[in-house]
Amino acid sequence: MEGLKRITFDPNVMGGKPCIRGMRVTVGTVVGLVASGYSVAKILRAYPYLEAEDVREALTYAAWRVEEVELPMGLAPA
Repeated sequence: MEGLKRITFDPNVMGGKPCIRGMRVTVGTVVGLVASGYSVAKILRAYPYLEAEDVREALTYAAWRVEEVELPMGLAPA
């Protein structure tokens, strides 16, 4: 997704999962914390090297992935 500068993919970091700025903190970890009721402030206290914008981009990326449609090869939308 264009416009997200803080979400990185590196096969040598966390198995290529989407991470925050190349660190060993995955988008899934951040989104899971938000889903569990952690506030942004509490997440930033637990991970002091993260920034509020990291949390926002993790949520933006997750929302985009949920809406993405994957089609089998050779099939086009009608």
